Amino acid sequence: MGAHWLNLGEIAAVNAKKFRDKIALKEKGRSLTFGELNLRADRLANALVSLGLGKGDKVSCLLENSIEIVELYIAAAKTGIVINPINFRLAACEVQYILDNSDAKAVVAHEEFTPSILKKNLPGIKEFISVGENPPLGYLNYESLLAQSPEEESKAELNPQDPWVLLYTSGTTGRPKGVVRSHESYIAFYLINAVDFRFGEQDICLNVMPLCHVNSTFFSFTFTYLGASLYIQPARRFDPVEILEIIQKEKITFISLIPTHYNLMLNVPVEKRKQYDLGSIRKLLCSSAPARKEMKTAVMEMFAGVELYEAYGSTEAGIVTVLKPHEQLSKLGSIGRESCATSLIRILAPDGSPVPVGVAGELYSKGPMLFDEYHKLPEKTAQSFKDGWFTAGDMAREDEDGYFYIVDRKDNLIITGGENVYPSEIEEIIARHPAVFDVAVIGVPDKIWGESVKAVVILREGRTATETEIISFCAGKAASFKKPKAVAFIRPDEMPRTPTGKILHRELRSKFG
Repeated sequence: MGAHWLNLGEIAAVNAKKFRDKIALKEKGRSLTFGELNLRADRLANALVSLGLGKGDKVSCLLENSIEIVELYIAAAKTGIVINPINFRLAACEVQYILDNSDAKAVVAHEEFTPSILKKNLPGIKEFISVGENPPLGYLNYESLLAQSPEEESKAELNPQDPWVLLYTSGTTGRPKGVVRSHESYIAFYLINAVDFRFGEQDICLNVMPLCHVNSTFFSFTFTYLGASLYIQPARRFDPVEILEIIQKEKITFISLIPTHYNLMLNVPVEKRKQYDLGSIRKLLCSSAPARKEMKTAVMEMFAGVELYEAYGSTEAGIVTVLKPHEQLSKLGSIGRESCATSLIRILAPDGSPVPVGVAGELYSKGPMLFDEYHKLPEKTAQSFKDGWFTAGDMAREDEDGYFYIVDRKDNLIITGGENVYPSEIEEIIARHPAVFDVAVIGVPDKIWGESVKAVVILREGRTATETEIISFCAGKAASFKKPKAVAFIRPDEMPRTPTGKILHRELRSKFG
């Protein structure tokens, strides 16, 4: 019989004994100790079981970052229920698709999001639960359920290999796919984090990323697992000044952010930033989207003495590579090397053969953090693997020191006149222009060349630039065929993004192509 690693539900009971009166979760105006968190999770677990839910059943949730969503994750881990968190920003039709596709038997939602749930079209869902004081007609009240339920620990027989979370991908290439992840894949991450990032029970994490995303379920619950404290910030908006205030007030030691968040913080005037004591921050992570060199350098200047990490991974593969703090300046632009004890990497040509050092190919990885399968998509699952190695479709190269560099997504490759152009290379150049706040490069149809390069640019507030200036800025920095032939200027809110900040090049191609 194999080793039984404790899942998040089991470790919650252990931490309730070890750290009973220590703050486990905090949000604006509310907090729970480890003892209180475990009791409420037990009550919720028993409430779900009393409604007829059990091991393997899917429970969807449409919740903002909150104490309740953390309780639901833990309750699911205690009972063997599979939790399906849905991004509350999605349109009603998108929510409906996931609720139907997931085979959910129950749904838990903040009352303001319930209009996105069309009950009459969801015959498979038997129970509807609302978080809030005024549950809509036909919904059970979340707090009432907890109050009526006992605090006994769940007696469900669980294995680390059992599924725990059903996450839907951002859908950068079409319909979102359900990614089934086991308890074991998360446990591996939590324990490796304690080694790779040197986290411990003394840390205080600020969670900003939506808890319907793998980044947050990885990094936020690492701290819950280790007996450290977690401060939960609503994800519907990002106010950089408010984040600075929370860092100072709560003595935050770690935050995981995307490049967009860091750019917004860097846009806060220096004199304003200096009003806040940011000295408690020991570590920062940048992930979920490519980080440009200039931004990382500015972040390290803003948070003097901080250890900056960059991680590359995916919903399916987990964390694949990590760029450590001491490597940031010597390997700017790199995503780092294999994560400690968790990943093996191959860079392969289209025919499956290894490519030479320095040559771009498709990145494949394998390790204990890999997902189990795509929900109800066996063919897609099979297509994503090659002899047990998984690919998310990213193109990368390896240098002579064993460091990896993402070149671009395979789907974003531009072929103009038979030459390959990777958008990220040109985006990196245009981003250096002093008037440019953000940029995306796409391929658009061209009668002569097949495709031509087009840049979609967001200008900094108060700055101006013309199409000619942007194109001329690229001269001498890249081959002539790589320079944009056209430039479109858009507002920040017009840039299509996934919930984690990745630019949706597919939508830009649809709009401007």
